[in-house]
Amino acid sequence: MEERVIDVRTDSGSMPTFVTHPSEKRAFPTVVLYMDVWGVREELFDIARRIATVGYYCMVPDLYYRQGKVRHEFRNEKNQMITLDRLDQQKKAAVLAPLKKLSDAMVIDDTGALLRFVDAGEPVRPRALGSVGYCMGGRHVFRVGAAFPERFRASACLHGTDLVNGTDNSPHRDIAKAEGELYCGFAEKDRHTPPELVAGLDRASSQWKVRYRREVHAGADHGYALPDRDIYDKRAANRDWELIFAMYQRQMPAYGA
Repeated sequence: MEERVIDVRTDSGSMPTFVTHPSEKRAFPTVVLYMDVWGVREELFDIARRIATVGYYCMVPDLYYRQGKVRHEFRNEKNQMITLDRLDQQKKAAVLAPLKKLSDAMVIDDTGALLRFVDAGEPVRPRALGSVGYCMGGRHVFRVGAAFPERFRASACLHGTDLVNGTDNSPHRDIAKAEGELYCGFAEKDRHTPPELVAGLDRASSQWKVRYRREVHAGADHGYALPDRDIYDKRAANRDWELIFAMYQRQMPAYGA
């Protein structure tokens, strides 16, 4: 495996981006991993490495770069990251503060810069890309899928937040512009995606061009898919990867095509 951190030029400056892919000399399909509210860290880089081991070129952009180097990790006695709802108010506010300065429009602009970067000579196959996003990154998967429907063909949203709001530009309306496939993994006990919201997405999906599939994981809570988290659910996360990798293989096969 090969990996490095590169600086991608954007309209707002220079965005540090972790990149990893197999060592063999050939072109790979691209996957962009969109971070959660905690920001980039080794946990996300390990997930990118897992994606790369099966034949993909995976990127993890630091979307907080406009605010400098933002890093938050609070761990328990087992060295697990403590989920946001279990932090005191001061720590919770510190984690949420950078989110308030990051708009969906910024993420779309930054994704355009990533596309220009990979198109300029990286060892990638042209056109079709995949994505995976956690928490706020799940919403960003919706946004970039809608903004670049000709590019993002295999999109995965895991315990996404703010997928539905009261505006005409709600992410669940915007995703109607997307094409290819969209997979969403939800947690049964996630306050961000109660059953009525999941049912609303099911109804809305009848108007989408994108092929939609979702799973609601029994007993899981928000953050279940992240392996360093205190509420990590291995069974649910592995089921997600089973479905995500099958989707990637349909839309942008790593081998045999």
